[in-house]
Amino acid sequence: MADPVPVLPGGHDPGATALTDAWVSAIAARGFVSAARADLHAVLSGAAWWLAAVVDGRAEVAMAEEVGAELVAAHLTDPAALRCSVDVLSGHFADRLRDPDRLRRFTAATGALAAGYARALRERTRNEQERISGAAFAARSAAEDARWRSEARYGVVFESSVLGISVADTDGRILEANRTLTAMLGYRPGELVGRSVFEFIHPEDTPEMWPQIEAMLAGRVGHVRMEKSYFRADGTQIWTELTVSLVRSPDGQPRYLVAMVSDVTERRRLQSRLRHQAEHDPLTGLPNRTLFFGRLEAALAGPYGSPAPVGVCYLDLDGFKAVNDTLGHDSGDQLLRTVAHRLEGALGPAGHTVARMGGDEFVVLVERCTGVEQLTAVAERALEVVRRPVSLRGREVVVSASIGIVARPVPTDEGGGAAAALMQAADTTMYWAKRDGRDRIAVFDPERHRNDVHLFELAGRMPGALEGGEFHLEYQPLVALGDGRVVGVEALARWRTADGERLGPDVFIPLAEQTGLIVPLGLHLLEQACRDACGWVAAGADPALVLSVNVAGRQLRREDAVARITEVLARTGWPASSLQLELTESDLMSAAGRPVEALEELSRLGVRIAIDDFGTGYSNLVYLHRLPVDVLKLAGSFVTGRGVPCPRAEDAHDVDSPVILEAMIDLAHTLGLTVVAESVETAGQARRLHDLGCDIGQGWHLGFPSPADGVTALLTARVRSPGAGR
Repeated sequence: MADPVPVLPGGHDPGATALTDAWVSAIAARGFVSAARADLHAVLSGAAWWLAAVVDGRAEVAMAEEVGAELVAAHLTDPAALRCSVDVLSGHFADRLRDPDRLRRFTAATGALAAGYARALRERTRNEQERISGAAFAARSAAEDARWRSEARYGVVFESSVLGISVADTDGRILEANRTLTAMLGYRPGELVGRSVFEFIHPEDTPEMWPQIEAMLAGRVGHVRMEKSYFRADGTQIWTELTVSLVRSPDGQPRYLVAMVSDVTERRRLQSRLRHQAEHDPLTGLPNRTLFFGRLEAALAGPYGSPAPVGVCYLDLDGFKAVNDTLGHDSGDQLLRTVAHRLEGALGPAGHTVARMGGDEFVVLVERCTGVEQLTAVAERALEVVRRPVSLRGREVVVSASIGIVARPVPTDEGGGAAAALMQAADTTMYWAKRDGRDRIAVFDPERHRNDVHLFELAGRMPGALEGGEFHLEYQPLVALGDGRVVGVEALARWRTADGERLGPDVFIPLAEQTGLIVPLGLHLLEQACRDACGWVAAGADPALVLSVNVAGRQLRREDAVARITEVLARTGWPASSLQLELTESDLMSAAGRPVEALEELSRLGVRIAIDDFGTGYSNLVYLHRLPVDVLKLAGSFVTGRGVPCPRAEDAHDVDSPVILEAMIDLAHTLGLTVVAESVETAGQARRLHDLGCDIGQGWHLGFPSPADGVTALLTARVRSPGAGR
C-alpha cells in the first residue's frame, strides 16, 4: 500500500470519519484490493479529509487530482473502483450540494479526482507496456521467428499480463492473442487467431486512425497510441487504450505488430457522467449555463463560421419567492422541477434548447430563428406551460412568468462577444416584462436598451457627481392666488454633469432611490436649500418664507432620519417652522412603521408636511386624515390635462377637471389642509383655480425656476392677483 494522503491540520472531523468508513466498506466489499483493511483505511482517511476540505473551500481543487493518483498508488487500479468511489462521494456530500458554490467545487473535485486517477493509471499502464515491450524485444534475437515466440520469458509475460496483448503480421492478420485480450473482447481462447484486425473497425473510430495503422504497416511509423472503441462478441461496446508497436526483422523490414490493450470503459463512462454533471443543472436535469452558452456560441457561428439567425427567450417566474417563503424550499424545488419538465416537453421536441440559468430563471435557444413572430409563438407556448397549476403539498399553486425575447443581431459592446450581448439584451428585456406588469412578453427594443444602458452608466457616475458638486438647486415661487404674494419657494434638484449635460429629477431621482444614494443626496440638497434660504432672509426676505424641499420615503425609513434633518436645521440655522417637506402620494400612502413615526416627530418640531402630486395614486382619505399632513399639492394633470400641451396665450385654456378639482379642494379644506395647484401655465387657469378656492399656485405663469442668486428678486415681486381686472 502507498503512504496515506497527509491529513489536514485542524483535529478530528466526524464527517471525514464517516466518509472514510463508508468508502472502506464499499471498496472492501467489492474486493477491489487485497490489502488489509487497516492499510486501506489509512489511505482513504487522508483522501476523505482532503476531499471534504476541497468541497468546503478549505483546500484547492488541485488536491483532488493528487487524491486520484493516490488511489492508483494504493493498487485500486480497477476502473470500477473509481466509479464505486465517486458513488460513495456523491452519496456522502449530497446534503451539502444544495449550496451552488459547494456543488461547483464538488463537480470540479470529482473531475480532478478522475483526471488524477486516469493520469496515474496511464503512467502505470505505460510503464507496464514498456516493461512488456522490453521483455519482448530483449527476448527477440536474430534467430527465426519460431524461436522468438517460444522464448520462455516472453511467453510468461504474454500470458500472465493484465493487459490484452496481440501479435499480428504486416497484413493485419492476428498471429497470437493472450487470454486477457480474448476475454476482454468476449471470445473463447484461440478465436481471435487468424482474424484480421480490420474486422474490428467500429463506427466511432476517428477518420485519422486507420491511416496511422496503415502507415505503421508500411513501416513509416514505429508506434501508435490512441483510445479505440471495439464491439465485443455479444455486440456491446468496449473502450480501450491501445498502443501498437512495430517489430522489425534484422534487416529492418516490418515483420510484426505488437498491440497492448487496456480496458478503459469504466473510465470513459465516468468521464461522461462527470461531463454531464458539469453541463447540467442537478435539480432539474436541464442544460446549465455552461452548456447553454456553448450551444449558443456554436449556433451564432453558424455553418462554416458564417453568422446564423438565432433567437432567445429569457424567462423568469413571477411569485416564486412567495412559494419558497410560504410552502418551503422543498416545494420551491418541486415547482422548478415541474416547470422545467413541462418546458422541455413542450419545446424540446421542436429542437429548441431549454436551459436553467439559475434560481427561477430559464432560457430557450431557438436556432435558425425566422424572426420575432416565431419567438413570440415560442414564448406564448412557454407562458401557457408555466400557467398550468402545480400540486404542492396537497394544494394547487399557480404562477406566471415574465419573458423577454430577442433575435440576433443586437448591439455588441466593445470587448464583448455576440453571445454575451444577446444574453444581456434578453435579460434586460425580461426585466421590462416584469416592470410592465408581469405575466407577459416583452420584445427587445434597441432604443429602450440604449436608454437603459445610459441610465445604468449614470447610476454609476452619481456617487462621484455628488462628491464633485455636480448637483445643485433651482427655486420656483409658490404664489398666493388671492393677492399674488410669493409665500415660499420649492427647491428643485438639477444635475449638470461634468460633460455639460443637464438632467432633471425625473431622470436621476429614481436612480438615486434604486442605488440608495437618495439618502446622502437628499441631505446634501436639504442643507444647500436651508443655507440659500438663510442668505435670502439676511438679504431682506420675509423670515416667514416657506422653504419646500422634496424628501423620499426611503430617507424616512432610516432610524436616524429625524436626527439627521434636525442636525441640518441646527447647522444652517433655518427654523423648522419655515421648512416644508414634500412626499409623493405613493410614498406617503405606503408609509408604515418608522416613516409614520418620523413624520409625526417632524410635525411636532414644527415642520410642515405636504403631499406632492396628489390625485395620481389611490389614496385612502381616512388614512390621509390620520397622518400629520398640512398641505395638499394637486397633480398638474388636473390643471393642464394628461399629456395635452397648453397654449401660452392669456385665457386660452381653462383647467382640465374643474369638477374634480373643486371636490378635492373642498375636501382638503374640510380636513384643514392648505391646497397648492401645480402646473399653472396661463392667467385663465390661475383665475379658475382661485375661483375654485385653491390657496396657492405654482407654475410657469407664476414664475420660472431660478438659481439661488436670482431668488431675492422673486421674493420681493408680486404676481398680478388672479382676481384683478374682472
